[in-house]
Amino acid sequence: MTEPARVLIAADKFKGSLTAAQVAEHVTAGLLAARPGTRIRSLPVADGGDGTVAAAVAAGSTPRTTEVTGPLGTPVTASWALRGTTAVVEMAEASGLRHLPPEHFAPLAATTHGTGELLRAALDAGARTVVLGVGGSATTDGGAGMLVALGARLLDADGAPVPAGGGPLRALHTADLSGLDGRLAGTEVVLAGDVDNPLTGPEGAAAFYGPQKGAGRREVAELDTALEHFVRVLDGGDPDGRAAGCARSPGAGAAGGLGFAALLALGAVFRPGIEVLLEVLGFDEAVRDADLVITGEGSLDRQTLHGKAPAGVAAAARARGRKVVAVCGRLALGTEELRGAGIEAAYPLTALEPDPDRCMADAAALLERAAGRLARDHL
Repeated sequence: MTEPARVLIAADKFKGSLTAAQVAEHVTAGLLAARPGTRIRSLPVADGGDGTVAAAVAAGSTPRTTEVTGPLGTPVTASWALRGTTAVVEMAEASGLRHLPPEHFAPLAATTHGTGELLRAALDAGARTVVLGVGGSATTDGGAGMLVALGARLLDADGAPVPAGGGPLRALHTADLSGLDGRLAGTEVVLAGDVDNPLTGPEGAAAFYGPQKGAGRREVAELDTALEHFVRVLDGGDPDGRAAGCARSPGAGAAGGLGFAALLALGAVFRPGIEVLLEVLGFDEAVRDADLVITGEGSLDRQTLHGKAPAGVAAAARARGRKVVAVCGRLALGTEELRGAGIEAAYPLTALEPDPDRCMADAAALLERAAGRLARDHL
């Protein structure tokens, strides 16, 4: 008697329609309808952005919530996760665009203070490794708010605290990091993200990502100048100082420059988000017991090839000699590009329903149908 196929579902969310856990649920339903008896394991994944904490919880971490300062200074409730002494923190939970009222951007004033408070909560809970997912931020303050929440003093020429946000950093006169929480010295901080921008310049935090946070041309220039000034003050005017080096490092521009502050002051290491999350989620162990790996996300496109979850899953699975196929909302990659990423075939929902609005609205049912097709082709 033939043994039932063993399948590992390791897909990201379909943004705007299904969470990663829901994707796994509906793929499972479609597979079992077409191939009853299939042995299926689900491991929802994320790449450091939205859904990172949810993926950690789905893999066994304990969910936590903490009230922190939101990007506009008002309280928000932020979720994070803890497993043993490893915490998974999603900066967007504290300082993300999701906490802004519709069409109410604050590019100059939004703060990362709440992210610092989340890190402090993780330290209070005994974390000695913190995976800090960076994506979806509302901020461009270079991580200044985070540093203040962790004990730094950022003062103007009169000795008063500089107001929150990236814009006011242009008035910074003194940066004193000596009061940073001493527990950070014994804590490993891993920046998990999928962008490698520097802090400033044409590819920097303000120029590259500021417009999607509501910054016009004037605000982008103001923020970039303020961030450059922030670096100079931290280095005491030395153009070859440590802060200047960190500002040029890949990932320094992540989350509006929060990556810079983490690299400089927290001793953080920047790594591709999906690579980090696969380790946290125990992917290597799970894939050993799989004949087929199913990955995916809402849109499989050129961005997928540059550090997004499906490409990371495919690379890790193929390294173990496992076959990989994908499900997605829409497919904007050719066959050769897919195979170059280690994905043998993809099953887009738009092949079943070409209307984008209906496709998103009916994603659950369509995904079950797509999974049925996948099962008949590969199981």
